[in-house]
Amino acid sequence: MAKKEPLKSDHLLNRTPPHDTDAEASLLSAIFINNDSLFDIIEILTPDDFYKGAHKKIFRAITELSRKEEPADLVTVANHLNEKDELEGVGGPAFLAAISDAAPVAVNAVHYARIIREKSTLRQLINTCSATIERCLEDRGDFKDILDESQALVLKIADRQSGSSFKPLSELINLNIDHLEELQGKEGGLAGLSTGYPRLDRITSGLQRSDLIILAARPSMGKTAFALNIARNVAFHYRKPVAVFSLEMSKEQLSMRLLTSEARVDANRLRSGVFSPEDWQNFTDAAGILNEIPIFIDDTAAISVMDLRAKVRKLFQANKEIGLVVIDYLQLMKSSIRSDRRDLEIADISRALKSLAKELSVPVLALSQLNRALEQRSDKRPMM
Repeated sequence: MAKKEPLKSDHLLNRTPPHDTDAEASLLSAIFINNDSLFDIIEILTPDDFYKGAHKKIFRAITELSRKEEPADLVTVANHLNEKDELEGVGGPAFLAAISDAAPVAVNAVHYARIIREKSTLRQLINTCSATIERCLEDRGDFKDILDESQALVLKIADRQSGSSFKPLSELINLNIDHLEELQGKEGGLAGLSTGYPRLDRITSGLQRSDLIILAARPSMGKTAFALNIARNVAFHYRKPVAVFSLEMSKEQLSMRLLTSEARVDANRLRSGVFSPEDWQNFTDAAGILNEIPIFIDDTAAISVMDLRAKVRKLFQANKEIGLVVIDYLQLMKSSIRSDRRDLEIADISRALKSLAKELSVPVLALSQLNRALEQRSDKRPMM
């Protein structure tokens, strides 16, 4: 029987995880010296970001005292820990006294908080990767589910790193003025990208950055053709990359629809395969136009939110911008959650797409099927 070859990463599992207990002690000392410094770092750290158990309990005690609007000093923190039977567990009053002397003369709580946060993030990544290794070694279940869950966990860690905070109104107003100046020079005064449909543009002011737009209609009502026209118009007029995710049709079918639409040749004539010289000239002219516009088509079936997000990010990084993301269609996507209720999964997908639109500051146009059952219902309001 062949001897099992050890994994090359086995030796890593026994190594001490990344941490900086000196930074943790210095931060706690900085808060003891100036309780107001807690407000500078409360959005950066949670107690779980601390590596040393004693430091974690002390920081939690400080935040609990702060919520009660009580001062956090050696006495109050010691009393609070004692009430929870945790004082001796952290090392007693002597340990707290040593902590209070840990900060250097120049105290910078935010600097220490960022160090602690970075180490915590590395540990979270290690834990996530370790859990993924365990799942892979078990060799059970669908490997795509393992990929989706792993991506979701990593993106959750990344999202925490990119969390936004307050911005002063003065800075936002300056951005507004810049936007108004840019808007003044635009034809028709559109705030967003033109769809190529003037009446629609007048109603919507164009496709707005960071917006999730749902294009909903019953099956076979022309949603795909309409969305492709919008995608073509954005790519043609602005020369910005447009990502099209086709979950129902193949990329060859989709590109053929774009070609026949651009050539203004009836798609039904494709079945006969008989084209006039004028048709061929139209096809040639249309191909020349379409070859020059930046539309990218992905036809991965049942694509997950995480996979779609990764593909869009990759396209964004390669081109430095994206004009529009089109998804055809919403109900065929795979949710990151498992539920017996499809409406909850659709809600999860919608939230993720809105997050993507906001993150990349790009409009996302998602097609959606309306339920055919509305014709049998007394309430005719559309339902997805």
